[in-house]
Amino acid sequence: MAKIVDRLLLFVYSVTILILSILAILLLSRSISIPVNFSFDLRTLSILIGIAAILILISLRMLYISLRRSREHLHSIDQRTDLGGIQISVETIESLCLKAASRVRGVKDPRTRIRMTEPGLEVQIRTVVDGEHSIPAMTEEIQRGIKEFVQDITGIPVSSVSVYVAGVAHHQAFKSRVE
Repeated sequence: MAKIVDRLLLFVYSVTILILSILAILLLSRSISIPVNFSFDLRTLSILIGIAAILILISLRMLYISLRRSREHLHSIDQRTDLGGIQISVETIESLCLKAASRVRGVKDPRTRIRMTEPGLEVQIRTVVDGEHSIPAMTEEIQRGIKEFVQDITGIPVSSVSVYVAGVAHHQAFKSRVE
């Protein structure tokens, strides 16, 4: 929902800047007249028109960005078999990746992102570790576990698994208070 609101705001902002920039160019080039008399020297006038033209180009680019559809956001991954089609939601694959990552000792709070590429799925895992296990061994186990688990369950090839270790979890020791 937040992305829709952001895109709508970007659209409104872009259209507003585009209209104001076009009006500025028309006023500065004296294509339209207003009752207020203003005068600029030629150098200042050309700088102001240049700035307005740059604002038009920027607003057109932002307008394009606000209207285009995101190609990276998949809702499902489609497969064809001899018996028909299969659709597996991206959320399902993300859940499978989280399940596989959570099986590795020392992994805390994993988060995942999936991208479909020509050779197969690209999985990105962001996690916090407990700091008591070897990070290289743990990340290798995460990569291998996710790749094998997702491929076995879904039948979709996994081309790569990237692991980003965001931090180390801190254990809080709570002292009991006796009165």
